[in-house]
Amino acid sequence: MQDWLTDILITLAKVVVVELVLLTAVAYTVYAERRVSAFVQNRLGPNRVGPQGLLQPIADVLKLLMKEDIVPANANKFVHTLAPGISIFVALSTIAVVPFGDKIFIAGREIKLQIADVNIGILYILALLSLGVYGITLSGWASNSKYSLLGGLRSSAQMISYELSMGLSVIGIILINGSFKLDTIVQNQYGWKWNIILQPIGFITFLVASFAETNRTPFDLPEAEQELVGGYHTEYSSMKFAMFFLAEYAAVIVSSSVITTLFLGGWQFPYLQTFGLPALAVSIIQILTFCAKVAFMVLFFIWVRWTIPRFRYDQLMKIGWTVMLPLALLNLVATALVLAFL
Repeated sequence: MQDWLTDILITLAKVVVVELVLLTAVAYTVYAERRVSAFVQNRLGPNRVGPQGLLQPIADVLKLLMKEDIVPANANKFVHTLAPGISIFVALSTIAVVPFGDKIFIAGREIKLQIADVNIGILYILALLSLGVYGITLSGWASNSKYSLLGGLRSSAQMISYELSMGLSVIGIILINGSFKLDTIVQNQYGWKWNIILQPIGFITFLVASFAETNRTPFDLPEAEQELVGGYHTEYSSMKFAMFFLAEYAAVIVSSSVITTLFLGGWQFPYLQTFGLPALAVSIIQILTFCAKVAFMVLFFIWVRWTIPRFRYDQLMKIGWTVMLPLALLNLVATALVLAFL
């Protein structure tokens, strides 16, 4: 009984720590985006609230908390309130199966640096990513606004078009590793055997699909300001709007974590185990390595947003069905043939 209770407490501690780190990272990803965009556009960006504007995220949260929550008179109020909750739940739950380190020993007890070590880690991620679109679609429908509805419909079509490519690009990794477990996939990338080297086409298709799944420029058609005012969240204000904002940046961080885990070696620091360092030092370096890779991918998401213009909707669909899907299928067939004849 005591072991069972200890396991629950350890899991709860990991959930609290990981979610607090994720929420803090979300706040400062927004700050980083505003600073990077200002640099790209030769502006200053937020630099007044705190040293170098580092307290700006806190000011933004307080401002949104004090704003009035406005709901359209003819909206479906229950679904209108539920939709942002779905988006934020999916964004914060996906991180549960991502390993951010190998293991650590505390008081003689081995603790895996992963909230949930499940046998179907990849399937869990793909399933939750597919649920994320419901928050956007329901928000568009419940708002009773043509702009919001068009944004929700665009998101549904976009998700269907790119989720196929995303799923197929991951199958090559599953074939190579023979496992759905994310920690096994990371361990098999020891040294420089990263899947970005073994599966370059899979990496490209997964990366592009991630931009589409997170509704980031150049695939931000569901909220295209020039066409749809704000798209699916046009009729949202106060903390409900903030929840959509939070969900978008949490999705960027989670997508970066998944890309790091599947293609960039996860927490692997090349040949770290050969240096003869203490176990605690190895664990710390692994966690920092994972965080550095995720930060690099987040900055890549930001850089792409502020350097590449938005595609037209027909271009987005054409890329998804005539370029991404055939590439993902070709990569899958080529991987299967190579493994069959080796």
